Amino acid sequence: MNSVDANIRDNKTKGQLNSIRENGAVPAIIYGGKEENQKISIPKKILKVLIEKENFLSSIITLNINGKSQNVLPREVKYHILSDEPTHVDFLRVLPGVKIKIEVPVNFINHEKSPGLKRGGVLNIVRRKVELKCPSEKIPESLTLDLDGIDIGESFKISSVKLDPEVSPTIQGRDFVIATLAAPTVMKEPEKPAEAEATEGEEGSEGAEAAAGTDGEKPAAEGDKKEGEDKKPAEEKK
Repeated sequence: MNSVDANIRDNKTKGQLNSIRENGAVPAIIYGGKEENQKISIPKKILKVLIEKENFLSSIITLNINGKSQNVLPREVKYHILSDEPTHVDFLRVLPGVKIKIEVPVNFINHEKSPGLKRGGVLNIVRRKVELKCPSEKIPESLTLDLDGIDIGESFKISSVKLDPEVSPTIQGRDFVIATLAAPTVMKEPEKPAEAEATEGEEGSEGAEAAAGTDGEKPAAEGDKKEGEDKKPAEEKK
């Protein structure tokens, strides 16, 4: 668990807020529970190091404020529109027994022990994060999936993940897929058209009739649409 020293702030104007940022700190607020919201600031350098970690928004942080420790969970980070520097952070108090919804990253291990990957299989990750409902003191850092012995055609579903009895996925009623090990994608050379296999250099009326059709019909124009060509592809889900 990460520990960060924080200071109480008592700014009342926008100028005072900007002064805090100019002095290398980031304003933040702690909320949740029966206690009142608490305004604090934390060093920007330390915050940026924490933000770079993949599971920042699902990791409990201990804030040391005036000699007292408070466990919190980062919920939202706001950034400057131009510099992309963090300008404000919301922290949720971690209170025993209180359940929250949180997205937890999925982590895969033992890639080198997967016979499917060794044979050229491709790990198709459907969900890189899974939303869970759990007590704030039992938030898992990640969901670890072991690729040891996994072969092509096998998949990982949420039922294959060991969760604490008090931790459950927010999606209920179906055993959704997290990842699959798919067969390797091989680009096949297109088959040679039957027309191309005909003997080249055919001459005479037979060759002309073959080009125009046995009944003298004209071949289809290049601009004719094939079935389905006028249909637009389905809009990609965001």
